[in-house]
Amino acid sequence: MPENDENLLATQSAYLEAGIHIATKVKSPGMKKFIYKIREDGLYLFDLKTIDTRIKTAASMVGRYEPKDIIVTASRVYAIAAADKFAEIIGAKFIKGRVTPGIFTNPNRKDFTEPRLIVISDSRNEKQAIKEASKVNMPIIALSDTDNSTKFLDLIIPANNRGRKSLAFIYYLLAREVLKSKGAIKTDDEFKYRVEDFEAKIEVPK
Repeated sequence: MPENDENLLATQSAYLEAGIHIATKVKSPGMKKFIYKIREDGLYLFDLKTIDTRIKTAASMVGRYEPKDIIVTASRVYAIAAADKFAEIIGAKFIKGRVTPGIFTNPNRKDFTEPRLIVISDSRNEKQAIKEASKVNMPIIALSDTDNSTKFLDLIIPANNRGRKSLAFIYYLLAREVLKSKGAIKTDDEFKYRVEDFEAKIEVPK
C-alpha cells in the first residue's frame, strides 16, 4: 500500500503506529471475511484499506443524522475516553458502561430515550446495547475485533477495539470525517483536535 495514498484518511505509517490493524488470535464466523492475514505469532491482521473505507462509510452514515438522535456507547477504559470525546465533538449522547435494559423500549422508564442510530465501541462487551437497539430496528455501527459477534450489526468497522492508541485514532478520524460530512469543517486542517485528545490518560505511579 503506498505511503502517500491520497485516498486514505491517514498515512499507512500512522495507521500502523496506532496498531489499528492488529486483531486477536480468535476469529468468529462473521469476522472471518475481514481478516487480511495471520502474523507469525498467531495474531490476525485486518486490511488497512478496508478499515479506512469502513470509517469513511460510518462517518457518512453518522453525518446524516441529527446529533440528538445518536447514541455512542463504550464499556472498556480505553474506549470510554475515545468514545466520550467523539460524542462530545459531534454533539451525540454518550452512555458509559452497560446500557440499561428497556432504555430504548420501555416508555415508562425515566431514562427512556428514542435515538435513531447507535455507535458501539465493542460488539463483544456491549451486547446489551446491541440487543436493545435491535429490538427497535435501530441502525447499529460497531467497532468489531476478530473474536466479536456480528449479529444484528448494520455496519462493521473491523479494527483493534481494545488498544488505547487504536481506539483514539479511530474515533479521532470518525469525529473529523463526521464534521466534514456535515459541513462544519471543510479540510482536515480545520479540525482543532489531536489524536491525543481521544486517548485515555494513564496515571504513572509516583
